[in-house]
Amino acid sequence: MDICKKIDLNKASIDKLRPFEGELLKELKAYYRIGLTWSSNAIEGNTLTESETKVLLEDGLTVGGKPLKDTFEALGHAKAYDFMFTLLRNRRITETDALTMHQMFYREIDAGAAGRYRTRPVIITGSKYAVCKPERIQDKANQLFQWTAEERDKYHPVEFAAQLHKRFVFIHPFIDGNGRISRLLMNTALIQGGYTLAIIPPVLRHEYTALLEKAHKDDRPFVDFIAERVLESQKEIMRLLHIPFPKTG
Repeated sequence: MDICKKIDLNKASIDKLRPFEGELLKELKAYYRIGLTWSSNAIEGNTLTESETKVLLEDGLTVGGKPLKDTFEALGHAKAYDFMFTLLRNRRITETDALTMHQMFYREIDAGAAGRYRTRPVIITGSKYAVCKPERIQDKANQLFQWTAEERDKYHPVEFAAQLHKRFVFIHPFIDGNGRISRLLMNTALIQGGYTLAIIPPVLRHEYTALLEKAHKDDRPFVDFIAERVLESQKEIMRLLHIPFPKTG
């Protein structure tokens, strides 16, 4: 069975419990706030563990001996995550949303660069493909967000989310934090469509980056990879809430 069909079957089962509200919604948002913040930062080399991230975000306790930047990344990502949920019912994603997420994420690290496109060239370690030149970033961003507004309904929601991630990160508009913002934008698209988050654990970092690199020529494996991550988070939600798995045979 096509993976998107499996996802849609699971979604139908999960939707029977919707709308998630009150304490249940609060608990689900808090659960993934830690998981997504930790995993997305860890992929980029942040040294905080998941339990250290939990203590920081829930209790406000910093971890001794860890770089200050790692703490700021966790706190900033959590703020951007909270902002993501304010976009839940919009069903649109704009350039302003992306800039706001980056401003929240990066403000305590470099206030001057937070929420602003880079003005100098960068090289992506491990990639043979050049990213967008600084003078072309605004044009490319305009094209991308025009695409999100006009072409969204031509894709399955999970494929659209993966495509948004890929296209944004290929522009690489910020001096730092591009992967994290692209994953937040992807997850914004998913929750707007009523789907669960796609969380990429650090153990899959190599596969994830390899598929992103391959996506310059063939993005189907990357889209399937993201779909698998959505499927896994659906299974986790269904286990947590004791939702029966649909029969697929």
